[in-house]
Amino acid sequence: MAQSSMQNIAREFPVKSGVDRKDRKKLAQMLTKIVGSSHVLYAKIRGVHWNVVGPAFYSLHKMTEEQYEDLNTAIDDMAERIRAIGFSAPTGLATMMEDSIITDQTSLINANDMVQELVEDHEKMACLLRDGVGAADEVDDVKTADMLTERVGVHEEAAWMLRAIIS
Repeated sequence: MAQSSMQNIAREFPVKSGVDRKDRKKLAQMLTKIVGSSHVLYAKIRGVHWNVVGPAFYSLHKMTEEQYEDLNTAIDDMAERIRAIGFSAPTGLATMMEDSIITDQTSLINANDMVQELVEDHEKMACLLRDGVGAADEVDDVKTADMLTERVGVHEEAAWMLRAIIS
């Protein structure tokens, strides 16, 4: 009897795109770190969105909604890129938190401090993404480099806008 296709597991598959397997694997590991960090940042932004209070409530509520919606799409795109270069995308929150450069928000803090943390987190993401662009450029993976370059600008702009609110 044939095995059900629903029992298949995503595994590494061969890709002949001009980028060596060892280089694609390194990029997949970098993208996994970026996806994990993005997931933790996504959760923090949602927490600010739900819990911010004070005079800047409306603007922060709207801004954080735009940021987490953008991150949701970006996370999906980056995970799909991992698959496109031949490797399995990360799964499970524990794994993503373990791979993250962003620390989890574990308690409520005042709105100013929440926003300051988001500024710092967006800057950390911009640095991590910049490292990813460099790694992709080194092995001539133009698609990954392009995708990550775009994300650098998104995080830099988010940090600027949030910083302007608390200045």
